[in-house]
Amino acid sequence: MAKRADPTQWYFYHLERTSLEQAAGALLEKCLQHDKRVLAVSDRVERRASLDQALWTYRDESFLPHGRDEAEGLDPAAQPVLISHNMANQNGAHFCLLMDGADPGLEVDFERCMVMFDGADQATRQIARIQYKKAKELGAVVRYFQQTASNGWKEAGL
Repeated sequence: MAKRADPTQWYFYHLERTSLEQAAGALLEKCLQHDKRVLAVSDRVERRASLDQALWTYRDESFLPHGRDEAEGLDPAAQPVLISHNMANQNGAHFCLLMDGADPGLEVDFERCMVMFDGADQATRQIARIQYKKAKELGAVVRYFQQTASNGWKEAGL
C-alpha cells in the first residue's frame, strides 16, 4: 500500500452500555458495506478470541468475513477483517480498529483509526484521551462518539 497523502482520521467510540464485542460487529459491518478492509488490533489474546467468536455469531442473517492472524493456515491477505496482535497491515486494510489501549502512534498509514474503549476501563480511557489530544494537535480529523441507549452512536463534542 502506497503512503497516504491525506492524514489519518481518528474516530473514538466510547462504550457505555455493551461489550466491545457486541458493539464492534455493527461498526465492522458498516466498514465492509463501504468496501473498507479492517485490521482489528488488541494485545490481549482473550479479546482477539472473543471478538473472533462474536463475529461468527454477530447476526443470524449476516456473516462478517474475518480471520485471526494467528490461525494456522490462514492467509491474512485474504481477510476483509483481520484480527491481530500487531499493526502489520497484512490484509491491506483501509481502517484499523484499536482495542484495549492499542497505540500505533500517530504515524499510521490508514484512512481511519477507530479507537474503541470501555468508559469504565480507566487505563484504556486514558490512552484514548492521549490519542485524541495528539491527533487533534496534529490537525487530523478527530471525531468522538458516545454509545446511545439503543446501542447506536451519537457524535459528541469534547
